[in-house]
Amino acid sequence: MSGHNKWSKIKNKKAVEDARKSKVFSIHVRTITMESKRAGGDINAPALRAAIDRAKAVNMPADNIARAVEKGKSGGGADLEEVLYEAYGPSGVALVIEGITDNKNRTTPVIKHLLAENGGSLGTTGSAIWAFKKSVDAWVPQILLPLSDSEKEKVATLIDTILDQDDIKNVFTNAEF
Repeated sequence: MSGHNKWSKIKNKKAVEDARKSKVFSIHVRTITMESKRAGGDINAPALRAAIDRAKAVNMPADNIARAVEKGKSGGGADLEEVLYEAYGPSGVALVIEGITDNKNRTTPVIKHLLAENGGSLGTTGSAIWAFKKSVDAWVPQILLPLSDSEKEKVATLIDTILDQDDIKNVFTNAEF
């Protein structure tokens, strides 16, 4: 009867929660490192300050934030860059995929493969972005596309699959959920 005591249940729940936090924290570390490199480590720079505030909003420890700022200031680590992919998913749903990567040549084929597996395709620059308007931290759809329940499920599966990638930060869609 191993694995049926209270500690095993707590341990399994904690492992799942820790994995989720780790993914969120790693995205924030990449963002802070990239912004710190751009700002030369000046924590009063608006973009770096905003990245730090977003990290604090998800309860990221201060020492992790300080290490990320220092890593960017010292030029350590790989060269991180922001990527923006435009794609179409199942039923012609427009997608905007944001990410931070150290190697575009690795990330782009992975995204292209995931889209193809789930009934989508990678678009060219300007092919899907027209359906969105940029706000402070998000891409807001200007036109919502109504979908049936089965189509919504396919789009949700595609978005979850893409978000499971380490280099991907956000996925925005114009599907009406």
